[in-house]
Amino acid sequence: MIDFARCSYLGLDNHPMIVAGAIEAIESHRSLHWPSARTRLNFDLLGELEEGLSEIFRARVLAFSSGMLANLGAMPILASGQLTGGRRPLIVFDRSARISLAYHKPLATDETRVKAILHNDLDALERLCRENPVVAYVCDGVYSMGGYSPMKELRQLQERYGLFLYIDDAHGISIFGRKGEGFARSQFPEVLGGRTIIAASLAKGFGASGGVLMLGVADHEALFRRYSIPYAFSEAPNLAAVGAALGSCKIHRSAELGRRQRRLAQRIHVFDRRIATAEQGNALPIRNITVGSEANAIAIARGLLDCGFHTIPSVRHGKAGLWLCITAEHEVRDIERLCDAILQKVAESTGKPYPLR
Repeated sequence: MIDFARCSYLGLDNHPMIVAGAIEAIESHRSLHWPSARTRLNFDLLGELEEGLSEIFRARVLAFSSGMLANLGAMPILASGQLTGGRRPLIVFDRSARISLAYHKPLATDETRVKAILHNDLDALERLCRENPVVAYVCDGVYSMGGYSPMKELRQLQERYGLFLYIDDAHGISIFGRKGEGFARSQFPEVLGGRTIIAASLAKGFGASGGVLMLGVADHEALFRRYSIPYAFSEAPNLAAVGAALGSCKIHRSAELGRRQRRLAQRIHVFDRRIATAEQGNALPIRNITVGSEANAIAIARGLLDCGFHTIPSVRHGKAGLWLCITAEHEVRDIERLCDAILQKVAESTGKPYPLR
């Protein structure tokens, strides 16, 4: 079975350098983790990792055990107003923001007002910026169900109104940028500044494990190191995760990263030549095949599994379909075989050729 639902977009999760990094970290320290808050004592490798990530991402980077914990630690601080000059912001969530963001809305509502707007609704966001003295917008860089945030327009709102941006770029890391700094970070200037935070995962394109926050100024770093509850009191990333991430840092500093990025882009193009989707032509590896009813989606996914391809039936904007990822590790012939199987199974299940009209 060939997995087309795997988010290791560059195929780094089983890279020998990453596996070796995890093993070496455990063997050199004879331990998996330090069972205490990191603010008291921790392994030297964790500091080495944060320094390396800071250089790659061109920001002040804090590492967490997961992206969910990174966001959990950030939401109360953002809501408190400490990142916005002491004034509590209206926090505006994109309605399609990933669950590791949306799940923490109740934490924000304890401190300030929270509102949700339709996906990428820039008119609504600008209206709220005009009507409120301080606004923070919470969104994804690359959305897990496909598509992305309009970074250029968001930066324009930031410059015009002082909008604070909190962007989770879990699905954009590594596949964009010369050093793999990601979709969002690559569209900001060299200095991130004090009105932007970018969260990311080290477990998808990066190929390791854990989550990070990219901060732009020293004051924000000091706040998070002292007051972010998961940072101060949860256990730090374990040594296997740290070692794996250090191995990935080596790849991100090498020419191999660019080769894998180009290989991924080529394979996305192969898929787009055969199958039309709403995402067709963009540089993202996520694609959605709209097939009508939920029953059709399940039947087609089952048929593809019988043919040796793993995809995920999903519902997106009220329309059922298949969700799949292209990675740099997929062979061109297997992508072409998948496309043939999709066209065949859609026709068998719906009685109509794809795309359905």
